[in-house]
Amino acid sequence: MRQLKMTIGSVVLEAELLDTPTAEAIWNACPFTSKANTWGEEVYFSTPVQVNREPSAREVVQPGELAFWIEGDSIAIGFGRTPISQGNEIRLAAKTNIWGKAKGDVKQLKSVKSGAAIKVEKIG
Repeated sequence: MRQLKMTIGSVVLEAELLDTPTAEAIWNACPFTSKANTWGEEVYFSTPVQVNREPSAREVVQPGELAFWIEGDSIAIGFGRTPISQGNEIRLAAKTNIWGKAKGDVKQLKSVKSGAAIKVEKIG
């Protein structure tokens, strides 16, 4: 199982990658740095990755699922309600590719401010 470490401001999350084209592209791009953006209870950040939308892409995600926003070439991590959520769902801005699963508690991301430094690197 391939794993990444994402340092997002003061939060460190480890992630297990799924077997998808998006996960492969992110793996191949590592290591890279970025800056955090926030949107409701979501942190997203640009990457050097460009991929196509996968057939399983969706807007509503579960806590801990790692998504890739195609239109923004960005990793998106939802951990609660966004401005377009209905009820308590985690609804992202567009259909996203699910490429991994965070091993830690994504609710820690609540402390991340826009502009925080991000580093994504391979483990092992």
